[in-house]
Amino acid sequence: MIFSFILTLLVGSYNPTFGLRTTEILWDTYGIPHVYGKDAQSAFYAFGWAQMQSHGNLILRLYGQARGRAGEYFGEKYLKSDQWVRTMGIPVRARSWYNAQNPKFRQYLDAFAAGINTYAQQHADQIDEEAKAVLPINGVDLLAHTQRVLNFTFVVDPRDLAGISDKAPSVGSNGWAIAPAHSASGNAMLLANPHLPWSNLFLWYETHLTAPGINTYGAALVGVPVLAIAFNDYLGWTHTVNTHDGWDAYELTLSDGGYRFDGKVKAFETEEQILKVKQNDATLRSEKLVVKRSIHGPVIKGKDNKTVALRVVGLDHPNVLEQWWDMGRATNLTEFETALKRLQLPMFTVLYADREGHIMHLFNGLVPVHSQGDFEYWSGIVPGNTSTTLWTKTHPYHDLPRVLDPPSGWLQNANDPPWTTTFPQVLNPDKYPSYMAPRSPMSFRAQRSAKMLAEDEQISFQEMIKYKHSTRMELADRLLDELIPVARESNNSLVRRAADVLQTWDRQADANSRGAVLFSFWVNKIDLDESFAIPWNEKSPLTTPDGLADPKNAVTALNAAATIVEKSYGALDVPWGEVFRLRYQKIDLPANGGDGNLGIFRVLDFAPTSDGRFAPLEGDSYVAAIEFSNPVKAMALTSYGNATQPKSQHIGDQLKLFARKELRQVLRTRQEIQANLVKREVL
Repeated sequence: MIFSFILTLLVGSYNPTFGLRTTEILWDTYGIPHVYGKDAQSAFYAFGWAQMQSHGNLILRLYGQARGRAGEYFGEKYLKSDQWVRTMGIPVRARSWYNAQNPKFRQYLDAFAAGINTYAQQHADQIDEEAKAVLPINGVDLLAHTQRVLNFTFVVDPRDLAGISDKAPSVGSNGWAIAPAHSASGNAMLLANPHLPWSNLFLWYETHLTAPGINTYGAALVGVPVLAIAFNDYLGWTHTVNTHDGWDAYELTLSDGGYRFDGKVKAFETEEQILKVKQNDATLRSEKLVVKRSIHGPVIKGKDNKTVALRVVGLDHPNVLEQWWDMGRATNLTEFETALKRLQLPMFTVLYADREGHIMHLFNGLVPVHSQGDFEYWSGIVPGNTSTTLWTKTHPYHDLPRVLDPPSGWLQNANDPPWTTTFPQVLNPDKYPSYMAPRSPMSFRAQRSAKMLAEDEQISFQEMIKYKHSTRMELADRLLDELIPVARESNNSLVRRAADVLQTWDRQADANSRGAVLFSFWVNKIDLDESFAIPWNEKSPLTTPDGLADPKNAVTALNAAATIVEKSYGALDVPWGEVFRLRYQKIDLPANGGDGNLGIFRVLDFAPTSDGRFAPLEGDSYVAAIEFSNPVKAMALTSYGNATQPKSQHIGDQLKLFARKELRQVLRTRQEIQANLVKREVL
């Protein structure tokens, strides 16, 4: 009797035969919510509750921005954001997207919103007063936020285009899929490794979702109600930002109050809106916004004061969230591709692996069908005065570059075009439209990625994790062997000492690497586009570019870099981690990893701080390493922690693991979760 009572306490209300009688969230020691829903709708409700508990202030601000009312809620600094959101038509389109949802899935969205609202009501003391103005949330808000994130941040970036900020953060990723033939265990493996800014709408939220028909672990972009990168007992996938042309800018020729199109003057669609802007005294100021649309799409003032219309893919594809949800419920490749073929997701490469041993690379996205021009042409501003440039259709699934089970046994993407996903190459770019993806140089990070996979014929799970943390600078291997001898012949003693430091350097950006700082400062002093004696060659993608084009200028740049490093840090061989720091909230640790342009696989992009050091802005964010054994083996890390709420203990609590190049074991069984349980909530 006593044993039965204790067992009931341990497993809660879970019954393996009949499922859950209640819905609960089990919170582990790293603030990961393990959601157990009695049904799918209850799981969405609990997921909304969990996100609010971890990121409440942030997601309310994001939803306010997606409504185009952030200026009304939060003040003047959000005015440009509201102008962008309203001009792009996000709030109105979100309502039409909501109405277009499958009725059952619409209930799921409403449940997620209800979880947010109920948490905010019951824990009002945990939410900023200013953020409460956005409440209550509804399903339309979720779709507006999703649309703002995907179509109007990732597909087309307003921060550079519309002047919302001076510098748009970089977004990128690494992804690997390894077949059984290339795996030491004989099981397929997957590496998920997005590189996004460590703030705002780019944050990942790590979660375990369980309900009848689904048991999926992964990460959602904060505020999004489904997992975007995930795995289950049968399969998994990751995304990388692909070289995808999902929007086009059309320069309009103004005439007689309208614009010229096919020899005639067309009138703009014009709508006047009023934006409310909160003032310092809490009163609201009215700001008029005139929204214009051409046949191409919404009109903005582009660079050089040109009148430009934007045409963006995916605005008539409202079911991306349901597609992601169904990808997470799939149990085999056929089911997974059935979801993918809907092409609701407007961009992102898909790298996939499963228990049956399949691996796949899909250059996923909505690619416009053009009658002319290559990728470079469509990356610029195109004439908007003729129907010959106006696309109306996108390519179907079977037109997209796709590789399944390649002879190499491995697939990779590090934001390079799909042609270099594996070697020997499987995809021939000549067989695809020239606008599908660029035939540009393979980045040094992508080259390092492919080399690590190609050079190890039997990769173990632990080796995959080790390679994931590699800070080797591929760029150093291309230039140092020529730079060092030339520098040693210099009459300048500082340059000769710098050469000695570079000679003994391990060519990595580990915290204790001496010489990495000097090398990175030297790279910032040269023009990489003009520095190589041998340019990149499509026929030798993994060994070019190579060699120094101008050794004299390289030595001059080394002198300048050495002068700065010695003056700023007291030594030419200052350790990397003394200069590059993991600073996040109150945490300050030595960093490892660096700029992907240096050919580093473990990416961290830094910004200078007031004391001459550097702190991370973006880079390695969510990481998951999965082996499709039975049971599945998985390890993960959310670099900056799984929360942003001010009183949370999980802000930055995973950075110590990050600094040690470690991942955490993923907890998926109730026994594992109970052994690491901090809190249980029954909803």
